[in-house]
Amino acid sequence: MAQNYTGLRSGMVNAAGDSRSLYLKLYAGEVMTAFQTKNIMMNYTRTRNISKGKSAQFIMTGKHRTAGYHTPGNEIVPGTTAKQTERIVSIDDLLIVNQFIPNIDEAMSQYDIRSVYSSEAAYGLAYAADKNILRMAIKAGLSTSAAAVAALVQENVAWTDEDFSANVTYASLANSVKSMYFMEGVIEAKRILEAAGAPLDDLVCVVATDIYYHMFKSQTNSELTTNLHLFNQDVGGSGSVKDVNLPTIAGIPVVRTPHLGTGGSGGWATNLWTMSGSGASRAGAVPAADAPLGSAESNRTTVYDLPAAAAYGGEGEKVRAIVMNKDAVATVKLLDLSVETDYMVNRQGTMIVSKYAMGHNVLRPAMSVLLTAPVS
Repeated sequence: MAQNYTGLRSGMVNAAGDSRSLYLKLYAGEVMTAFQTKNIMMNYTRTRNISKGKSAQFIMTGKHRTAGYHTPGNEIVPGTTAKQTERIVSIDDLLIVNQFIPNIDEAMSQYDIRSVYSSEAAYGLAYAADKNILRMAIKAGLSTSAAAVAALVQENVAWTDEDFSANVTYASLANSVKSMYFMEGVIEAKRILEAAGAPLDDLVCVVATDIYYHMFKSQTNSELTTNLHLFNQDVGGSGSVKDVNLPTIAGIPVVRTPHLGTGGSGGWATNLWTMSGSGASRAGAVPAADAPLGSAESNRTTVYDLPAAAAYGGEGEKVRAIVMNKDAVATVKLLDLSVETDYMVNRQGTMIVSKYAMGHNVLRPAMSVLLTAPVS
């Protein structure tokens, strides 16, 4: 009689229990690692973690804007105190990427199919997170007055000590892709932020990928090649024209993202201001900070044109770059990135759900300066 062999189940912990236990952790680790690589904007927001609740409070403290000289002998009487308020960041619905891997497909694949699935899951979550944060940064930049803040900031409470900053506007679409104009725009943005009291050692310039690469096309932009020298070591910089490398402008790190929009001197388009989705319990819920102000949760629609674009005549679509401090946007995490899996015998495959629950809102509008140009 033939004897059965005992297979080496390498996925078990200490040769016992679930034969896929270690595989799950590997997959989850791959998703988290890929998410951290693909996500751009999370490091540039003020982030807080909570363990319970639907929202988090950020206390906003005003400034003592005046000082006076003391006359010897006079009693020192406290003057007008600085005013405080709060900014609320609500947690959005659970954001998920769900995947089903049939056993037969995994068996027949000549490559590691799970690594592909993990990378795609991470990209889907990172894509959503980056777009959510970018919209908040743009809404912060568009909030250039108390009236604008009231129209754009979720659960805003009127506050007379709010600071505001202006934006940088290019006269034409062509100017926004030229290296000299772009550099001057970033320098002007830094000047505006410094005047608003922003910490200068914590600034970042987030630029649309297409704008970044167009800046190096001197022939296409009808620019002198010598204009590009401002970005390289010939003038003390750390960039390279040959490598199309632009690490800093005016001491501000430059990072690029494809999510701000696409185009060049011929036109500009973006889908940043349309949000759609397919949630498990309610399809297409938009992030809380993007919902119509004062609306009930049930009023969030499957596809919703977000308020900054509609309320400001398309100003949101004009953004080419953002120079910001991390205090411009607040992020609150309730459930950080995690992965769940379930082997389904009746379906002969594995269901994998990658997920997180977090929320975003404008924090300090003055800490975001937009570089904008016409879309055509």
